[in-house]
Amino acid sequence: MTTDNTDTYRIGSYEFRSRLIIGTGKYASFRQNREALDASGAEMITVAVRRVDLAARGADSLLDHIPPSQFTILPNTAGCFTADEAVTTALLARELLDTPLVKLEVIGDKRTLFPDVPATLEAAKRLIAEGFVVLPYITDDPVACQRLEQLGCPAVMPLAAPIGSGLGIRNPTNLRIILETVEVPVIVDAGVGTASDAAVAMELGATAVLMNSGIAGAKDPIKMARAMRLAVEAGRLAHQAGRMPRRLHASASSPEDGLIELP
Repeated sequence: MTTDNTDTYRIGSYEFRSRLIIGTGKYASFRQNREALDASGAEMITVAVRRVDLAARGADSLLDHIPPSQFTILPNTAGCFTADEAVTTALLARELLDTPLVKLEVIGDKRTLFPDVPATLEAAKRLIAEGFVVLPYITDDPVACQRLEQLGCPAVMPLAAPIGSGLGIRNPTNLRIILETVEVPVIVDAGVGTASDAAVAMELGATAVLMNSGIAGAKDPIKMARAMRLAVEAGRLAHQAGRMPRRLHASASSPEDGLIELP
């Protein structure tokens, strides 16, 4: 399957063809991460600023394997538990990577890793005022997503399930409501465990899917990266095609009128 080059989406001034975004955590090596990235076809990759030495350069550095000249690097504020921590981390990322992009994460609970919604809203407001292009990780809360859009976020990133859980989409109804009530891109983030989860997200109408553990935690991350790529493409095509109506009872594939009489 080939991706339609005209089927693109925008985040601020950035335009993307691939609707799959992957991460950089939990891989066996930076080389394996790059192989998975190539297999996924992703154009944007997210990097935890507090967990990777972005100042490092050389054969053993992440940015040597995944250079910013070839991919859009999306720094994230993973590991931050307050708005102040997230803002400071974003400022550091901008200095190191010379990018206004930031995936905003402000965690409210260490056990579930669910986002702190009020702190996320506060941090988003402050970062937008500083000129950042803020992509916020948020609960599947339609009201929170609307508030983030109103603040000026060019996309929202509601979770499908807890980070790293692999549970898939737990609340498709909320995602549908979010898709109906915001006009910015909706990127499903966190909880995708396998290719069918990615396909479902795209069939619902999501703009894109972001994942890390679903690929890095697979027995064969490279094959899973390719599977995720195909699933995202298939889900997107299915959404565009429009599924047949669901029916309670059977409906014959061929019309029943005009059947040839048997001798």
